Amino acid sequence: MTHSAHPPISQFPVPELKDLPEDLREKFLAVQEKAGFIPNVFLALAHRPDECRAFMAYHDALMEKGGNLTKADREMIVVATSGENRCLYCVVAHGAILRIRAKNPLIADQVATNWRKADITPRQRAMLEFAVKVSQQSHAVSMEDRAALYAVGFDDEDIWDIVGISAFFAMSNRIANSLALRPNDQFYLMGRVPKA
Repeated sequence: MTHSAHPPISQFPVPELKDLPEDLREKFLAVQEKAGFIPNVFLALAHRPDECRAFMAYHDALMEKGGNLTKADREMIVVATSGENRCLYCVVAHGAILRIRAKNPLIADQVATNWRKADITPRQRAMLEFAVKVSQQSHAVSMEDRAALYAVGFDDEDIWDIVGISAFFAMSNRIANSLALRPNDQFYLMGRVPKA
């Protein structure tokens, strides 16, 4: 069996970098400068520039902020909920970021495959239990669920963050799955070997 060296990154048209609106092109090139590549999700979403801008702004508001959830906690929520939603793109891309932010080359595969069996803390397990419920059964979220989070040290602002991340990535998973969005090859290897 043979496959193309560069299969399409989306089932929808993907604009060329040179054809993007200037603000998006500058943002993508800044990411490329830092990471060494442009994540395929950016290029795919640029098919609709206004939606791409809104997506990136909400992503950054949720994922690049302070608070009691660490950046690794936030990525762990993405990986666990994306695993439940069988989103290849988000599991692979955010798994790479989780490995780097947690400084743990093993954690992302565990969390994506079965977070209930992963080597995580009781606090993280409670966080993921709630996040997955928001992602899969938001209609059933109750005060008892919030009480379980209070019991391990989360407050209302943390709970809002967990809800926002879980809900945003439930949407993102559905978009990525429906576009057949392909993860960048680079993501698969990032953070696999601990730095000496």
